Amino acid sequence: MPGWGERNWLITGASAGFGRALAHQVLARGGRVIVTARNPASLGAFAEGHENRVRALKLDVTDAAAIENAVAQAESFGGVDVLVNNAGYGFLGGVEESTDAEVRAQFETNFFGAAAMMRAVLPGMRARGAGYIVNISSVAGATGGPGGGYYSASKFALEGLSESLAAEAGPLGIRVLIVEPGAFRTAFFGRSMARPARRISHYKKVDATFAYAAASDGVQPGDPARAAAIIIDTLEQEKPPLRLVLGRGACEIVDTALQARLAEVASQRELAASACFPEN
Repeated sequence: MPGWGERNWLITGASAGFGRALAHQVLARGGRVIVTARNPASLGAFAEGHENRVRALKLDVTDAAAIENAVAQAESFGGVDVLVNNAGYGFLGGVEESTDAEVRAQFETNFFGAAAMMRAVLPGMRARGAGYIVNISSVAGATGGPGGGYYSASKFALEGLSESLAAEAGPLGIRVLIVEPGAFRTAFFGRSMARPARRISHYKKVDATFAYAAASDGVQPGDPARAAAIIIDTLEQEKPPLRLVLGRGACEIVDTALQARLAEVASQRELAASACFPEN
């Protein structure tokens, strides 16, 4: 049986960043790929020279009809062995200063769009008895920070859903990989970062995060091409992890967050048990 990199991939948000890098890696390894973007012109001449192995489609993951059409075309192209949920964007704004509309738009793409894509490809994967779903999350899916609350919330939600799907679909031969990147040189801090229409001057830590994002845009240490190769190599492992942390400093960020949480849990064991009825 061919390796995962040699199979049929459907990648959302493939116009740049991790999506584009993964598409290049799949082609280099002999696979076939359906690349999608809200603006298909942004996919450029990606299919040139690979007409039998690439199909470029317009896809907005908040559009149910577009999802249905994309997956139908993917099935006619040989099916979806690997789905990559990469479509999404960052949102930098404090909890108080962000509006309901801004927050809902973030979740529609980052969470509900990814969930809809998973539901759409699962019937085909079940029928074939195999499949892989790769959900691009973030270190922000492990810990929240000032100015990133709603983005973190969308990624926490995606990770919780991914864990449940891994437990449900694993016995059917369908695996899940959650990717938690740190700072990578993509458009994340640039055109892919939305900001609230209003700012509140009282939140200095949020201001500091805005300044960090502006200073980091274009000089992040992470290389999307190297990350893409590692992601596919991880799928090929005999016992792949559920989560893959990528980037300089990313493991330290996630480790610090988890250690702090474990310490809190350890300090509350007796208190937690005291909340039960005495006979239990």
